[in-house]
Amino acid sequence: MGRASDRRKILRIDTHGRRHRPDTLAAEEPLEIQLNGSPFTVTMRTPGDDVDLALGFLHAEGVIADPKDTAGAKHCTDSDLNVLDVTLRVPAPSPARGFTVSSACGVCGSASLDALQAHYAEKLRYDLAADPIRVTPDLLQSLPDRLRAAQRIFDRTGGLHAAALFTSDGELICAREDVGRHNAVDKVIGWALREDRLPLTSHLLAVSGRAGSEIVHKAAMAGIPVLTAVSAPSTLAVDLARGWNLTLAGFVRDGQCNVYSGEQRITD
Repeated sequence: MGRASDRRKILRIDTHGRRHRPDTLAAEEPLEIQLNGSPFTVTMRTPGDDVDLALGFLHAEGVIADPKDTAGAKHCTDSDLNVLDVTLRVPAPSPARGFTVSSACGVCGSASLDALQAHYAEKLRYDLAADPIRVTPDLLQSLPDRLRAAQRIFDRTGGLHAAALFTSDGELICAREDVGRHNAVDKVIGWALREDRLPLTSHLLAVSGRAGSEIVHKAAMAGIPVLTAVSAPSTLAVDLARGWNLTLAGFVRDGQCNVYSGEQRITD
């Protein structure tokens, strides 16, 4: 319990035949997040950076806004690392989930995203004219390789997503891995919240895999103006990004990218 990867015996079939051997797999375990000692939600994640994961999740849900909203966070016991209690200085909301959140989903069980977009529209909408951040295509296209180089557990397992936070000149300042891409984003944003760096108005977020609506939402809540993904965005991700004037680039690989929103930030 508590390890990011573990070994399992498998049957390997290849051109040399069939043989049994150990294989390293990415760990997936439940994390119960408690608020002031009461259960709030359960998410499936890769163990590690659990405090950042919980803080990033709570920030995306609108429960906390800055480090002063919490008085601490810790695992309930040294032997059970799958229960984490966050002590709030602000009123604790009702439980956000009535079921386990899988590592494949982000805001499952929340109110409809149409309502979400309407609720956050004014708060999150970026002013492109006043926004100072501008990035070059070369910088965008360099991010996947820099993100991949930071995926240490992926090198052993081949089964983890990653998210990384970069400065506007391409310096990597935080990278996290998890079986869920939204968990990796929560871990990055939770780290930034603990470091009192929010809002991240002069930063870029790069994610492995696709960009779903929940990733756009989390980035916007953290004030991140530029989001890049190795694979495709969803229609709702693009609609949310356009509604909030967030720059969203997909298929950022092999010297190319598609810019779906906020193209004014991309310089020649």
